[in-house]
Amino acid sequence: MVNSVHRVSLGDTWSRQMNPDVESERYHQSFNVERLTNILDRGAHNTALRRKIENIIQSNPDFNLQDIYFMSQNERYESAIRRKVHIQKLAQQLGWQFDGPEVVYIYRALGGDVGLNLHMVFLKALRSLGTEEQIAKWEPLCRDFQIITTYAQTELGHGTYLQGLETEASFDTATQEFVIHSPTLTATKWWPGDLGRTATHALVLAQLICSGARQGMHAFIVPIRSLQDHTPLPGITVGDIGPKMDFEHSDNGFLRLDHVRIPKENMLNRFAQILPDGTYVKRGTVQSNYLSMVVVRVGLLLDEVIPLLQKACVIAMRYSVIRRQSRLQPSDPEAKILDYQTQQQKLFPQLAMAYAFHFRAVSLLEFFENAYNTILKGDFSLLPELHALSAGLKAMVSESCTQGAEVCRRACGGHGFSKLSGLPSVLTRVTASCTYEGENTVLYLQTARFLVSNCLQAQMSPSSTAQRSLPQSVMYLYAPVLARCPAQKAADFLHPELYTDAWAHAAARLTKDSVHHLQTLTQSGVDKHEAWNQTSVLLVQAAKAHCYYVTVKSFTQVLEELKNEPAIQQVLKRLCDLYALHGILTNMGDFLHDSFLSGAQADMVRTAYLDLLSLIRKDAILLTDAFDFTDMCLNSALGCYDGNVYQRLFDWAQRSPTNTQRNPAYEKYLRPLLQSWKAKL
Repeated sequence: MVNSVHRVSLGDTWSRQMNPDVESERYHQSFNVERLTNILDRGAHNTALRRKIENIIQSNPDFNLQDIYFMSQNERYESAIRRKVHIQKLAQQLGWQFDGPEVVYIYRALGGDVGLNLHMVFLKALRSLGTEEQIAKWEPLCRDFQIITTYAQTELGHGTYLQGLETEASFDTATQEFVIHSPTLTATKWWPGDLGRTATHALVLAQLICSGARQGMHAFIVPIRSLQDHTPLPGITVGDIGPKMDFEHSDNGFLRLDHVRIPKENMLNRFAQILPDGTYVKRGTVQSNYLSMVVVRVGLLLDEVIPLLQKACVIAMRYSVIRRQSRLQPSDPEAKILDYQTQQQKLFPQLAMAYAFHFRAVSLLEFFENAYNTILKGDFSLLPELHALSAGLKAMVSESCTQGAEVCRRACGGHGFSKLSGLPSVLTRVTASCTYEGENTVLYLQTARFLVSNCLQAQMSPSSTAQRSLPQSVMYLYAPVLARCPAQKAADFLHPELYTDAWAHAAARLTKDSVHHLQTLTQSGVDKHEAWNQTSVLLVQAAKAHCYYVTVKSFTQVLEELKNEPAIQQVLKRLCDLYALHGILTNMGDFLHDSFLSGAQADMVRTAYLDLLSLIRKDAILLTDAFDFTDMCLNSALGCYDGNVYQRLFDWAQRSPTNTQRNPAYEKYLRPLLQSWKAKL
């Protein structure tokens, strides 16, 4: 049996007895759940540390989350800041590192409901774009919270299109200062978290102007509030942007700068430098100043976006073995709704996707760590592939996780509409990820540009020597074309090599079709920029297929690494199979278009896919248990580990302030209304 002590919410005072419907799901284990948790955590030592941190957080009443669904925006903000302050005190007492793994585990334990998250984004940008001297000056100030920082990039009129940012940073040679200015209303910085009421300093992304020329976007550290009384400094207009779909605990803000002067050394200059006479010296590529975005984007996937889909899966899956409805046979009791194929069809693809994305994000992180070190040393050869992979994966993961979370919410019926289920909060938080750190369509097109470039190179340099020098993620563009799928029966589609090749074929064809369309337009006299615009729908399709391919390939590589652990390999292979085949079924037109698949083979894919649902069913709860979310982290009445869903819903509803306060509408409106009718009787 799985140990449930770690997962029980310490705030519950009633019986801890396990609901028999969920207990029966855990009775027979076909694989070692603890071992799978260790794999997901990238080591048993990480699992142990994470649980240690979670237990410390959960046993401290200062971190209670039970009432956040009943709080106003101001109350959410204050409680999130309070938790952050308590975390800092606790970290000092226990010797936790300022930016060590403890930070990630605390964030997870608190479900992300903690303040000053942009402080760490500032620090990552500082380390990416700053010199060693700048890091030595500013990092200790951040670490000790002598200053509170944010990252101000997005503007009222521009977001993902960084070249269009309007905020200006003009270099004044007479004073050796930068003058930071918002020349228009649309240049107002808009959306940065911790900006509205909290930050004392902002890393402002602005267009550098020196020697009369614009040099593109650069990063500048700008003091915005007094360290004495927290009031805005001269030239600063700052405030909160108001209510949002979620993130009520974060004071997303606006910032206008009226010719604010900062010292020359406040420009982060690892990759660029301004000489005293205003001469601009470039030390990296044009793209190197965007490195901080890549850094944030990679960490975001594993720490924020993918866990939200995992949570949605846990909540929906656990509820689906508690909720009973109708009968499979007239003489049977009401069935668990997870026993219905239609419910499995809703939830299991989301579960498979959560695992696929996790392993792909881990693979990207490993590639990033290698590339990042070489970039900081001045070698930018891996930056284009890193940018393309991180952009495409961010777009695919955020888009798919948002859709998946909504599927999970709807799969819980009416109770999924209640905030107490935890699902509305999960959904609105993950929805935001489709826009922040890059709008998804723009990111897909950035990935597509990388694909087009490499496809053109393949056409011009077909030699094997040239191919070996090309990025690993697009080597399939040079592979021999597999014209037809060789599958002869449904079981053939359960071979990882076959469906990986199928996805490589689709991605390669869509990329080559896009290139051909571009070339046809330009050869007919269409301007190259307009040709790109007229091909953009095809380019997005190609980028999506490419991202699906690299995700399937990553998952199959994980399976290969688990060949000495057959039980876990088998249960994960079913998820990998399901992820690959679900994608083929969903995008069947891309595989039928050039007759790569026949109609009969499409039927085989469907047969293999449906057969997988019943195989995954018996392990479904165990596969979600392996994510190892505590009840506190989930903060869901439907997703509790012990399965006592209905008791929790009832108990939590009693805590609503509306149940203990006087009804303000009664005296003002309801009583006069009722008495007006009474007078006529």
